[in-house]
Amino acid sequence: MTYASLSPQGRVILISGANRGIGRAIAERLYADGYSLGLGARRPETLNPLLDRMEKTRAFGHAYDASSPRSAADWVAATAAHFGRVDGVVNNAGIGHDFSVESGEESQLDEMWEVNTKGPLRVIRAAYPFLKASGSGRVINIVSLSGKRVTTEVYTGYSMSKFATLALTHGVRYSGWKHGIRATAICPGYVATDMSADVTSIAPEDMIQPGSIASLVATVLALPNTASVTEIPVNCRLEHSV
Repeated sequence: MTYASLSPQGRVILISGANRGIGRAIAERLYADGYSLGLGARRPETLNPLLDRMEKTRAFGHAYDASSPRSAADWVAATAAHFGRVDGVVNNAGIGHDFSVESGEESQLDEMWEVNTKGPLRVIRAAYPFLKASGSGRVINIVSLSGKRVTTEVYTGYSMSKFATLALTHGVRYSGWKHGIRATAICPGYVATDMSADVTSIAPEDMIQPGSIASLVATVLALPNTASVTEIPVNCRLEHSV
């Protein structure tokens, strides 16, 4: 269907890092909307509190380690075997280390590249045959405003990995367009999660709430093929450049 909002009924969405924070909020919202979910987490047992509140016919948990080359393929294959299809991917799992031009170990940069950029690429590649078959496949990458600008020296390495993930999103848009695949990068600033726990410049209640990101994901997933949104920058405080 390309002329009206897509119904969530019967559509299967993969969500990485679904055990907490943004990923969990997305999972809760999409489940409430009627989607079936393939949830991934590095330690799958951490998904149990969420899965225990969901119908087994509509929610499936599996191990997914973004730093492991085989993990994405295993997760996608298991989810497709369970539901018979995959219609969308939400790449949410990510990590951050302090890494500037002058300081930081290259191993930390390598880990961010592996998890933040290559991890989503592997999931997308594994899911691509199913997304093509769907005719209205969706790829949503939770990027960051750090993937659009650099404002802090120590986030340079993190920004490098997120800039690359933004480029990956555009690559998917070009590659998948003729197959009905639409790709969106959601780029939030500070979100009130564990990852922002050490931020003191803004109070948690003044940050973007995970549920707000989940609402944007739900909106993008429901858009028809004729209304593609490629980037969504999300601010919690005034910035003039984005």
